[in-house]
Amino acid sequence: MSVTEFGKALTPTETGIPGLVLWDLPVHGDSRGWFKENWQREKMTAAGLADFGPVQNNISFNDAVGTTRGIHAEPWDKWVSVATGRIFGAWVDLREGPTFGTVFTAELDPSRAIFVPRGVGNSYQTLEPDTAYTYLVNDHWSPEASYSFLNLADETAAIDWPIPLADVEISAKDLAHPRLADVVPIPPKKTLVVGANGQLGLALRSAYADDASVEFAGRAELDLSGDLTEARRWRDYGTIINAAAYTSVDAAETDRVGAWAGNVAAVAQLARIAAENGITLVHVSSDYVFDGSADAPYAEDEPVAPLGVYGQTKAAADAIVGAVPRHYIVRTSWVIGEGKNFVRTMASLAERGISPSVVDDQIGRLTFTDELAGGIRHLIATAAPYGTYNLTGAGAPASWAEIAGEVYELTGHDRDAVTGVSTDAYFANADHPVAPRPRWSVLDLGKIEAAGYTARDWREALRDYLG
Repeated sequence: MSVTEFGKALTPTETGIPGLVLWDLPVHGDSRGWFKENWQREKMTAAGLADFGPVQNNISFNDAVGTTRGIHAEPWDKWVSVATGRIFGAWVDLREGPTFGTVFTAELDPSRAIFVPRGVGNSYQTLEPDTAYTYLVNDHWSPEASYSFLNLADETAAIDWPIPLADVEISAKDLAHPRLADVVPIPPKKTLVVGANGQLGLALRSAYADDASVEFAGRAELDLSGDLTEARRWRDYGTIINAAAYTSVDAAETDRVGAWAGNVAAVAQLARIAAENGITLVHVSSDYVFDGSADAPYAEDEPVAPLGVYGQTKAAADAIVGAVPRHYIVRTSWVIGEGKNFVRTMASLAERGISPSVVDDQIGRLTFTDELAGGIRHLIATAAPYGTYNLTGAGAPASWAEIAGEVYELTGHDRDAVTGVSTDAYFANADHPVAPRPRWSVLDLGKIEAAGYTARDWREALRDYLG
């Protein structure tokens, strides 16, 4: 019988399977016995263990040497350790991807544990009598979940079991599992795009057209005003991208109930779902959270000071999403996508020979929805640090009047046909309540560039958009 090693430092060791991490645990003991902190969230997450949110603790007691449990890949993460005795553990990557079929083996005793990510097949063989094998999981068993199983004797995996399988206790069910060539891989957790029929939602449909793990839901498929608790099996999702929003800036001044319902109450529901289920929440914010009084690009950590109701709802939603452990707040401005928008309106006026008056005292950059969708996908795919990121078109800022002039010129018309006018003068005779606009909407892009994403110059993107 082995003797547990005392006094190890809490130390992780990477394996050949991504996310599968072996851990040495400090065990303190003397002639009376020993003590260890088998799971200590603060210390372990500080040392690099995923904060995986366990919800259940299970123990499997095995009274005989050689008891062998089958290779099961489950749709949750596990923290596996030994309370008494010793095991030979075998882990096989059964997830979709290039490491499918990779094998790792190790012995575990009370001084060694392992973190097993979702979709990695887990099995063990007891090496001592009276072995208690214990594991934490971050989901409850469900018949609706997807599982994969691998035969213990698979020739491709070729696990070198210490005790030959012919000489050990194995269930008939475990012996009947398929060989590796017949295993159905565990798919990645799903991504859900809500608001999928809006201009950003359509761009996200295009950005993720090659990814079968992404689902798209418009209002008909997922009504954010209802109770979302049972709307999906949320543990199957890794990411929610919220492309839904109340975007009528002027109408929000009088339709405050609608604006707060669409931009705050709905977001609060998504935030609750994300926090409860360990989901990454991607939320799109706006330059309208600022008052526009700056004279330099706004950084992500600038204090917000919204001028109108729409900006207030976006700022409130940012605060809610910021409390979700896994979140990206993507702050943008002057969004142009499918459907009616400023660029299409100016192009239409140019074609009809109309010389418009356009606001010249609001300064910012256009952001095309394909740019926004590409940046969002980059943040998720690269597992960028969670937090707030500014994402707009790059290049020199301009006024709406200057942008209109660019549209006129790019469509073969005289840019001087556009006349600049102040915001106050433009709305002087408006027949509806007008929301205050930030006069300076330029956002600093340094943080997202440091994360590896470089946006196109908005002028280049405008040329492509106009075709």
